[in-house]
Order: sequence, then structure tokens, then C-alpha cells
Amino acid sequence: MVIDSIFMRLAIDKAWEYQLLTYPNPAVGALVELNGKILAVEAHREAGTSHAELLALLKAYEIISNREIRFNRLDANLTHKFLLSLPEGFFANCSIYITLEPCSHIGKTPSCATLLSKLKLKRVVVGTLDPISSHSGGVKLLKSVGTEVKMGVLEKKSKDLIEPFTIWQNRAFVIFKIAQTSNGKIGGGYLSSKESLIDVHKIRSKLSWLIIGGNTVRIDRPHLDCRFIGANPPNIAILSKRDLKEFDRTIPLFKVKNRRVEILNNDIFKKPSLILVEGGEGTIKALNRRFDWILQYQTPKLSSTPLGYSVDLDLEFLHQKRVGVDLALWSRVVNY
Repeated sequence: MVIDSIFMRLAIDKAWEYQLLTYPNPAVGALVELNGKILAVEAHREAGTSHAELLALLKAYEIISNREIRFNRLDANLTHKFLLSLPEGFFANCSIYITLEPCSHIGKTPSCATLLSKLKLKRVVVGTLDPISSHSGGVKLLKSVGTEVKMGVLEKKSKDLIEPFTIWQNRAFVIFKIAQTSNGKIGGGYLSSKESLIDVHKIRSKLSWLIIGGNTVRIDRPHLDCRFIGANPPNIAILSKRDLKEFDRTIPLFKVKNRRVEILNNDIFKKPSLILVEGGEGTIKALNRRFDWILQYQTPKLSSTPLGYSVDLDLEFLHQKRVGVDLALWSRVVNY
């Protein structure tokens, strides 16, 4: 059905708004519809909080009942308890579209599959199965209670969405962040909008490590913190052949509290983690075989500066979104 693909695409797009911000959980989106009308489109926002299905069902409840909930909707336990307290059959004519198979295990939050099996929705449409065997089984549970389940709607796009999650189960997921003009130039101070800077700071707040080139540290003298959102700063790994003692300790990044600063050791790539790389041409050339994805913030301006990235990388575009006046492009590195 064409409408299934349309609804699933909306759920996928919503989940991309929180890509990497849910670490170590996957990005997941959900949509609830009633008689062809969209009631809610929501996404998982942060690990330990309500999953996408719960947020979508809560919003759907508010639309159907014309009542606003009075508790913290991000509290998964409260949300589960509330949804289970609704009259039997409240969502019986509703269908839910979920980018990832609903979880069957109980972790920091209760099982979404168990909840859905008790709510007995008309139909559950799933993008892709959970790649973690200990988390899967949600579809099997739903089918066992007679719920109609449709699998594999926009499966590739759903798998692309959770690729970081799949990778960081076994090793570091590594993403290189670029900020450049529309004609591919870098340098000359901040290029990105304030909204893009806030977006980057949100990602930084979830990192295991932020890798930065030694030349960038010495020349730009950056802070590399999360001051725009008031969050703890990421640990820093400097790509350099120099000893850490040789760096000017008055450079702002060394003065940021609650962080580690080390010279890059390649062992960090072996551990399940989330790593962001920021830097210039030297950094991208030195580490390009480590990158899984590229995140490019393209600002709507042209520049005469000669600075840019003289590097050959083939990319597959995965998603794009507007961030302020900028365009954020998520891409997979495909040529090695």
C-alpha cells in the first residue's frame, strides 16, 4: 500500500531529528493513524526516556480524548501505566507505524511489545526487525495475540536509520563533521548558523570521544564544549605526533572542566562507542578509512577563501534536514 510507505517515511523523518542524540539507543520514529488521519508522529528522544511508540500513543490519546496529560511524558514507567489504564479497546481502530520492531525486553524502560499486545491496536506496521537478538521478539509476541503485523515497509531506509546503533554494538561508530559554504569552502570563523551550532553541541554532549586535529587545536584555539546547551563537554582525543605536553595549555579546550584530553590512540576505535571527528584536510585524509558517515552543515553563502577539502570520497546521501538557514546532510562513506 502506498499509504504505508508515506506514513513510514514520516516516522523515519521524525526519528532523524534525534539521530545520535539517543545514544546508546537507536533512533526510532512512530506514527499513529485513525481511519487514514494522522494523529501523532513522534520519536525516541533520549536513552532512558519513553520510546517513540509511547510518545505517539500519548499524543494520539490527547487528540482522541481532547484531554491533555498532566505528567512527564518522557517518564516511560508513568507512560506505560497510564496507557494500560485506558478503557479496553481505546486504540482498537488505530494503526501504529514504527521504524524498528518494538522492544520485547525490559531494560531501563518497560517492554513496548508487551504494551502494544495489551492495547490491541488494529494494525502494527514495522520498518525493520531489531538487529539485537536479545531485544527482538516483539513482532512474534504481537502476532501471538492476534495483532495484524506488516513487516518490511521502507526496510532499507529503516535500516539506514539505525546503522549507527548496529555498528556501535561491536566497535566505535565514527562520523566526520564538516561545516562549509555552498561552494565547498571552509575557514574564516563560524560558518554555520546558531541553530547548527546548537545542533552540534547536542551531538557533542552524547559523545564518547571528540577527535580533533593538532593543527586545529594550535591555530583555532577552540573550546570544543557544549556551552550552547549547558551540557557536559566531550572528552578530546588530539590527532598529533606531538606529546600532549607540547601543546599550549592556555588554549581554551584545556581549561574546560570535567573532561579528559589525550593524544589519539587507535585503540579507541575498537570499543563500542560514539566518536565525532572535527578538523581540516589533514584530519580527514589521516582518518578517512575510519569514517562511517559524514555530517555536513552547508551554509547558504559563497566564499572566495582558498580553503577546502581536497580529498576523494564517494558518499551515499542518507538524509537531509533544515537547521536554521543551513542544510544538514547525512551521508555514508562508500568507497572503501
